[in-house]
Amino acid sequence: MRLHKNTTEAVAEGLYQIFHDNLYADKVVEKLLKTNKRWGARDRAFIAENIYEIVRWWRLITTLTPIDQSKKVHYYRAFGTWAILQGHDLPDWEEFTTLRPDKIKKQYEALDNRAILESIPDWLDQKASMQLGDLWPEEIAALNDQAEVVLRVNRLKTTPKELASTLASTDVQAYLVPDYPDALVLEKRQNIFLNPAFKQGLFEVQDGSSQRVAAALDVAPGMRVIDACAGAGGKSLHIAAMMQNKGRIISMDVEEWKLFNLKIRARRAGVQIIESRLIENNKTIKRLHESADRLLLDVPCSGLGVLRRNPDTKWKLSPDSIEHVKTLQEDILHNYSKMLKSGGIMVYATCSILPEENNLQVEKFLASEAGKDFTLIHEERVLAHQSGFDGFYIAKMQKK
Repeated sequence: MRLHKNTTEAVAEGLYQIFHDNLYADKVVEKLLKTNKRWGARDRAFIAENIYEIVRWWRLITTLTPIDQSKKVHYYRAFGTWAILQGHDLPDWEEFTTLRPDKIKKQYEALDNRAILESIPDWLDQKASMQLGDLWPEEIAALNDQAEVVLRVNRLKTTPKELASTLASTDVQAYLVPDYPDALVLEKRQNIFLNPAFKQGLFEVQDGSSQRVAAALDVAPGMRVIDACAGAGGKSLHIAAMMQNKGRIISMDVEEWKLFNLKIRARRAGVQIIESRLIENNKTIKRLHESADRLLLDVPCSGLGVLRRNPDTKWKLSPDSIEHVKTLQEDILHNYSKMLKSGGIMVYATCSILPEENNLQVEKFLASEAGKDFTLIHEERVLAHQSGFDGFYIAKMQKK
């Protein structure tokens, strides 16, 4: 790896904004890459990948080389430590003069603390170890791997084999995945959003585990479906394709900007059956009581199952924030479930690996007054080290 001052400076600046200014990594990277139009694909990949990897291994790096997060120059030291751990030689720059590669390597070899070696907070290691037991060491190792780029084929416009062929014609190689009928995985990471096939609406970027959520709803053309925590609508679009663009989908969220993005994505995908609806208060929910054949509750969660994609999540979470999100999940289950018709199917899903957000929430709901008419049909815990995709939980319930 040959270092260049301007791209290394961009990495250091990005890290400063993430850890000093407390900004989200994806937004920081997106903004940084727009600051210099002369950067080519290789430079842009260097900046993005090094920022994400250093964020991912932040605790390990700063244990080996303590830094003052208020000083921009110290983020060069973090970068240099990461480069040393990757086996690279550092250039003779002033910013790296205090680093001692041999000392850093010896310190690393002497470490035996899992939380430091896997670069996670102590409280998270303790909580996950308690809840996942022997599965946790393998799971956190998998969650620290770089995520693959997974596409969801838009079957309203193409098929997986046709899309693979279309992408190959633009020198993008992708392969099909058994048991994931709408998924293609890129053989090489790249900015796939620039590909003409994306602009034509032939696919969305969506992890394989996320694709299992819409499938659990068992939708059919002509149904009335509510996606009650739709966000920017990735699962709504998947549901629309499964319904062959026939019926009605009400995609709801408390954030209007996300629903605006959904409209843009739906137009590109050729989806006409989605109606976006802002959740302004409880009246929005009450107006839809007992109106849905299918109800998706893809609830807010800790996001611990998608650390491969959002490594800064582990530095922004706290035990209190998980308690807060659990209260929100419980409230959504109790209140939003009323929108389902008798005989209908509801899916509760999270991108978390913690039972306290997953099966324990479902068990609590089913034992409550609000959940007395629901029966659990099937639940699926997807772990990254077993599936190769993100960590997810999916529970399918039917209302009497």
